[in-house]
Amino acid sequence: MSGDPAKKRWFAIVATRLAAVAGAVFGLVLVGRASDTPNKLLGAAIVLAALYMMAVVPRALAHKWRSGE
Repeated sequence: MSGDPAKKRWFAIVATRLAAVAGAVFGLVLVGRASDTPNKLLGAAIVLAALYMMAVVPRALAHKWRSGE
């Protein structure tokens, strides 16, 4: 039972998006609960990185698989 490669790729893209959402939520919790500025900045950086990951990584994976590289 080898499975459909398109289905595996779709699950990989969805898993990437879910991981990015989890990172964004973690960053928001960190920003909300932090009492000092460095931790708030760390939380904001995590949120920005997660949003970037959510926007760029799935497209890059789809492009890579579409081009056959």
